[in-house]
Amino acid sequence: MNDIAAMFQLAGAAIGAVGAILLFIEFFQVPSYVSYDTEFESYNLQISPADAQEYTWFGRLGALALALAFTLQTVAVFLG
Repeated sequence: MNDIAAMFQLAGAAIGAVGAILLFIEFFQVPSYVSYDTEFESYNLQISPADAQEYTWFGRLGALALALAFTLQTVAVFLG
């Protein structure tokens, strides 16, 4: 039974690391509607409400991977 718990724990750690990297990518993206004007050294926002997207697939998959990782870690605790 300890082998199965260790397997769940290692799988949860690996999936959690991938999920954290995906969320890191999500948080540090510059949206397509933000542009930087070097002449005035300022940012410009050109957006319409229909074009706005709150999250990308990086963030969605990262959040799901982290949820799965926490689930695997919890199962490993109960099995071990």
